[in-house]
Amino acid sequence: MSSSAVASGARLKKPSWKDPRLLVGVLLILASVVGVISLLGSADKTTEVFVAREAIAVGEKLSPDNVSRVKVRLGEVESHYITAESGMPDGLVAVQRIGKDQLLPRESLGAVDVLDRKPVAVTVQEALPEQAVAGTRVDVWVSMPDARNGFAQPKLLLPGAEIAQVSPGSTALGSSKSTVLMVLVGDEHMPSLLGAQANDAKISVVWNPGGAPK
Repeated sequence: MSSSAVASGARLKKPSWKDPRLLVGVLLILASVVGVISLLGSADKTTEVFVAREAIAVGEKLSPDNVSRVKVRLGEVESHYITAESGMPDGLVAVQRIGKDQLLPRESLGAVDVLDRKPVAVTVQEALPEQAVAGTRVDVWVSMPDARNGFAQPKLLLPGAEIAQVSPGSTALGSSKSTVLMVLVGDEHMPSLLGAQANDAKISVVWNPGGAPK
């Protein structure tokens, strides 16, 4: 038999199960299949979490009345939200506004004593832009009364104050329509705002599209 025939027969020889190359190939295929199954299984995993029934204002306590449960796929971000498995924390309030149908982020909850902003009612007489709703921000300007029965030059008191709530103010016969804004005020600005209100200062608000305080 010629050498070429021998070489051809060697190439056509069936691979043996003892061939390490064949075993490595089978193991790679099995590993790939297991990986795909595991990936599909994790992608289909749902977690039961809490969601706000209605908007939850800063300082509002969480309760079964203002939250419900839903099943969602969270994947790697699951640890950032309150899950039904971990249970509703006791005594926590919203330290950031939580919108309607929004999942409850852990960073938006905290104890009452960590609140650094408190809602204060501010009554304004002028019309507000339609964008001035709960969750947006406004600049609060104050004009103090002067000795001539007028008002001094307005000064910016609260830049980028977040609105917690908007409601119509009480009106008397012949008076113009007013609006009451609940704005979130830090302790450092509280004395100035309360002092202005106590001295019958004129308070105006301007919608701040920039959002964040300056």
